Amino acid sequence: MTDDSYVFEGPAEAPTPRDNNPPLSISELSFALKRTLEDRFGHVRLRGEVSKVNRHASGHVYLTLKDDKSSLDGVIWKGSVRSLGIQPETGLEVIVTGKITSYPARSSYQIVIETMEAAGAGALLARLEALKVKLRDEGLFDAARKKPLPPHPDVIGVITSPTGAVIRDVLHRIAERWPCRVIIWPVIVQGDAAAGQVAAAIRGFDALPPGGPVPRPDLVIVARGGGSVEDLWPFNDEALARTVAEARIPIVSAVGHETDTTLIDFVSDRRAPTPTGAAEMVTPVLADLVGWVADLSARSVRAAGRLVEDRRTRLRAAARGLPARGDDLLALPRQRLDQASLRLAAGLERNRAAHERRSAALGARLGPHLLERAIERRRARFDAVSVRLASFPPTLDRRAERLTALSRALATLDPARPKPGFARVEDADGAWLTSASALTPGRPVRLVMSDGAARATIDGDEPKRAKSSRTKPATPEQGALF
Repeated sequence: MTDDSYVFEGPAEAPTPRDNNPPLSISELSFALKRTLEDRFGHVRLRGEVSKVNRHASGHVYLTLKDDKSSLDGVIWKGSVRSLGIQPETGLEVIVTGKITSYPARSSYQIVIETMEAAGAGALLARLEALKVKLRDEGLFDAARKKPLPPHPDVIGVITSPTGAVIRDVLHRIAERWPCRVIIWPVIVQGDAAAGQVAAAIRGFDALPPGGPVPRPDLVIVARGGGSVEDLWPFNDEALARTVAEARIPIVSAVGHETDTTLIDFVSDRRAPTPTGAAEMVTPVLADLVGWVADLSARSVRAAGRLVEDRRTRLRAAARGLPARGDDLLALPRQRLDQASLRLAAGLERNRAAHERRSAALGARLGPHLLERAIERRRARFDAVSVRLASFPPTLDRRAERLTALSRALATLDPARPKPGFARVEDADGAWLTSASALTPGRPVRLVMSDGAARATIDGDEPKRAKSSRTKPATPEQGALF
């Protein structure tokens, strides 16, 4: 026998008083068995269903692998968790590889898992995943549709089993934190009828009218203790999940332990890790609020005291800067006023003298000689213009003769002054008629001649349009003017 192994060879015989073989300690035997397991099996590859997943704060993951007859504890060290192909979840069927070893402190054996891959989801887990996808696609998991929890509820509804530790823990936790009324709707929380009873309780709370004989809760907690996937399966019911999503009252899901997840956790307005955690989530701590208010009150008093003291200090400092008597306060301004009045009289006198000197200087620059120079300049310019005009008469005479000729031509062509033998024809309104087509029989006209005007009426046949530019003058037989 060596220090690290122990061999059993048939039934043990009663030691004789002379047997000097030292007995093994428990630790020696445990570690001998541990080395035997590790040497005998080394790395193994196992297939099983994951259950009881526990993620430790250290980062290690502890779980159980099971089949229909046996179970095996497993551990995944922190360094291996991140490199796994999939993350362990309750109900997931996996294939793992690792080393078989023992845990001497509990005299149990376990597998240290190094790799993990999916071997196919179990029936329940596959059903649940398909239902999650369906409800997620419908928008029942959206954060926008979740209702906020009231900060200071007056009435809290609890849907759970009326017996057991869950309801006692919830009531105790609420009572020690916040004084409010709790209404319990008893249901069964396991079995085929559980989902229907929980859904009916939610609809019952939701249907209570405000101000009715039974107070309507401000929020509802759905609570149940931990259990296996099968035990918690009623809370994965589709009808129950839709009832939770449609409720008008905020719903808090508190089913199972922190690592347990059910379908109503995704559709409820808030998920609590445990029923006790739900009681803490929905209630403030009265003592904390009282302390907070007291602290605010004390801070207000201290702030007011500091403000008053600060104003008092500033007032005293200002008072020290003031003279003891009112006359002393006005003495300096009065003296400054007297000095300013003296400076004002002297300033006015200096200003008057400066303006007088300026006026004298300007007056010296004025005199008759300035006007004489201006007259001489104007006279020189006038003489120059006169000389230029003296050379213009022949040109002016020719332009005057041309202007006279143009005036006679203008008078001859002026239509407003008909020449002897000519007349201007106007209609009754004084508009000129310049076309024969406008002289219709019976139309009154006005004939304007050089020495006067007379009214007439068109008589005779319709005037004919000229066929060419060369037309014969009208004869008396074609019409007459009267």
